[in-house]
Amino acid sequence: MSASPRPADSGPFTESQLNALLKLLGDEDPAVHRMIRARLLAGGDPVFPFLERHRLHPDPSIRRRVRELLGERAAARFDGEFLQFVLSQGEHLDLEEGIWRFTRTTHPEINVEAFQAQLDEWAARVRGLLPSGFGPGVALDALNEVLFEQLQFRGNTENFFDPANSYLNQVMDRRLGIPISLSAVYLLVAKRVQLPMAGIGMPAHFLCRFQTPMAEVYIDPFHRGQLLTRLDCRKRLLESAIGYDERHLAPLSSRRILQRMIANLHLIHKERRNRTEAERLQRYLVALSR
Repeated sequence: MSASPRPADSGPFTESQLNALLKLLGDEDPAVHRMIRARLLAGGDPVFPFLERHRLHPDPSIRRRVRELLGERAAARFDGEFLQFVLSQGEHLDLEEGIWRFTRTTHPEINVEAFQAQLDEWAARVRGLLPSGFGPGVALDALNEVLFEQLQFRGNTENFFDPANSYLNQVMDRRLGIPISLSAVYLLVAKRVQLPMAGIGMPAHFLCRFQTPMAEVYIDPFHRGQLLTRLDCRKRLLESAIGYDERHLAPLSSRRILQRMIANLHLIHKERRNRTEAERLQRYLVALSR
């Protein structure tokens, strides 16, 4: 009797052995599942083309676990790519590219191009509301109309510390976020419409700022695009335990915005004692601090 054929991409396993392991991957016994998972991972890179062919396996348990393995591998790849990106870029890195690269370290399956197309479509809506020769008030009214009236973005006051508030794909899908993630949406749409918008790293509450030689307006996306003056911001700080410092209203570079987004998420996982996630995010923060 001839031996089972050994496909070129199966590494140390034959095709029949891989099929047997795949069947056991769906076993309900956690110990069996862990053992089979470890054996497949020990097979290294050659095993993954086989798993990729079974991404749509008819058995729901097997399908879910195959996708978990593929997702973990992809996340590890995006982890390395994100660190390489951060270490190779300067203070004014591309904020949108940085955010999407970071997002894929946790959500490797997302279609970034689809989310970018959605941002393009929202910007087109804003553009459609702008007459020629528009002023700051009209521009901000148009942005707020699209994002907070039509799309219903809002601050997640009910579950502020939900990690989903910090990942742009989930913020866009749920229309919920925290000040910095909602500000990121605001900045990315404003950039597409070529509006002079910057991120303002006010302590405890991130804002955006629209500024021209003739106008300076602060925007609070967490509170549905509330418009503020510099005096309003100063009053907020004076009323807080932080106190006012002119530097609190200075714009942040793209690198520091990305760093602050990840720092928020790091703090959440640290408070939850999620050591694996906290350590992963800490590596990113160290790289961004350079």
